Amino acid sequence: MAEEQIVLNTDKWIDNYADYMFNYAVVRVNNSDLAKDLVQDTFFAGLKSAKNFQGKSTERTWLISILKRKIIDHYRKINSIKGQAEVRMNFYNDGENEGNWLEERVPQSWDNQSEKAIENEELKSQIETCIDALPEKYAMVFRMKTIQEFETEEICKELDITSSNLWVIIHRARTQLRKCMEDNWFNI
Repeated sequence: MAEEQIVLNTDKWIDNYADYMFNYAVVRVNNSDLAKDLVQDTFFAGLKSAKNFQGKSTERTWLISILKRKIIDHYRKINSIKGQAEVRMNFYNDGENEGNWLEERVPQSWDNQSEKAIENEELKSQIETCIDALPEKYAMVFRMKTIQEFETEEICKELDITSSNLWVIIHRARTQLRKCMEDNWFNI
């Protein structure tokens, strides 16, 4: 029995998926020009590897998985250029606490009142301003962990950092964000 060839509808990709993919990318990289470039790169990569599409997922899911890799590659490239001087620290070298020294301080899910407050455009704008004011690596790790909800292991692997280093960066980012928000939003 001959293997059936799955045919992709590449002529419709831009009409069907470009807006969704752009929105997906811009949230993760916080730069519309970069998001457009990543979507374009994704379409090119999809065309190049179309013969590898096995039909185990939808076209959109397959393209999003390519886009995710493009986003991770972007962050990896930034990390390799600018992040080599990051100091690595190991806290709690004993047993079950190893590498998890700050995980117990991760905020719990926000309640409905907090979600309503975040819908306020001014507050969202101030939060983004504060995130943008962080050192680039801090902002990158904070976005990947807190906003994009990447797993700790995935971030560590992609950025070539230890889990304790990741939690140090997250802690420092949160401390700086709290100060920025207190100075620019809550104490107005």
